Amino acid sequence: MALNVISNYAANVAHRYLTASDAQATASLAKLSAGTRVISAKDDAASLAIGSRLNLEVNALKQASVNAGQAVSMLQIADGAMGKVSDILTRMKTLAVQASSGQLSATERGMLDGEYQALLGEVDRIAEDTEFNGNQLVNGYTDVVANFEGSAGVINVSVNGLEVAPGTAGNEGSLSYANGADGGTFTLTATDAASGSTATYTASLSSDAYDATTGLLDTGTSLKLTSDDTDNKGAMTITLNDSFDATTGFTDDPLDLTAVNANSYSFKIGSGTADHDNIVVSLNGTGATTLGLDNTDITNTANADAASQAISNAVDTLNTSRANVGASQNRLEFAAANLSTATENAEAARSSLLDLDIASEMTKFTSKQILVQAGVSMLAQANQMPQNLMRLFQ
Repeated sequence: MALNVISNYAANVAHRYLTASDAQATASLAKLSAGTRVISAKDDAASLAIGSRLNLEVNALKQASVNAGQAVSMLQIADGAMGKVSDILTRMKTLAVQASSGQLSATERGMLDGEYQALLGEVDRIAEDTEFNGNQLVNGYTDVVANFEGSAGVINVSVNGLEVAPGTAGNEGSLSYANGADGGTFTLTATDAASGSTATYTASLSSDAYDATTGLLDTGTSLKLTSDDTDNKGAMTITLNDSFDATTGFTDDPLDLTAVNANSYSFKIGSGTADHDNIVVSLNGTGATTLGLDNTDITNTANADAASQAISNAVDTLNTSRANVGASQNRLEFAAANLSTATENAEAARSSLLDLDIASEMTKFTSKQILVQAGVSMLAQANQMPQNLMRLFQ
């Protein structure tokens, strides 16, 4: 190659290799800093895609495991309440057997009945008061709203805890709305199954929730209607969208309320949306009506014998409910254990694709560091080579 002063070929070559070595050392340093083998798609597009999906799956499975754990806790609360009701029934059975014996007078039976009725009230109180995160567990009487044509903007209605009387479709209840100066009021009316009287539930919609001129409000506004009757703890939730006109009322839109004697909960124990990603658990009610003990007393021997038989039947019913709860707990615990295994395996698969082998990468980084240092040194030597031409001018 000819010697010239216009182009320093050796320096250009040294610079090119130095640039490449520096880029590789920088990339290696970035991977060591991040702890991952794939920082961007150019490193390994396939591994990045698969690893991202696995990372998504791992996080979803971890949350599903949390869901399963909370579900077990929820069922433990329900089982605890059922256990206390079982203890109460044992005492009530004792009182009924005692009251059915002929050595007692009416006065003494009246004393026993006083305790019996108090315990019966405690059964109902436990059924109404047992809850988890605001959800009543063993009160029974979940009401399903069906065939609600509804007024414009009312997009969902759900009812829970009402003890409604049976009737023809659309005759169990009705929903109405009336506008007022400070907002509007929703009213649900339904026939109480126990008393036959009409139970009323109301909820107010503040005027701050919608535009006073157009009457429109935000999509997804939800209201929880509670009973004006302190003895009835049922509730109804309605969801509205922005087509609901809060300045216009409607009257007595029929609600078809289908009462069932259990609360049903669906627990998400998978990362998908298929049926097998959910476990549905039904919790039967433990109130006096559900157990067939309403209107029982032990004021005379005949009533005491009848109450004794009813309590035996109630214990069988309660034990069946507890067995179902226990079976669901065991199932959820096995599901949680499977989720832990699935999470571990998915995490391992993700790690093999994306996590960095520190030892291997450190070896590469050290090699690139040496090449960078050598490149700097050789570039300095190449830059000195043109000085040899100056001797030709001497």
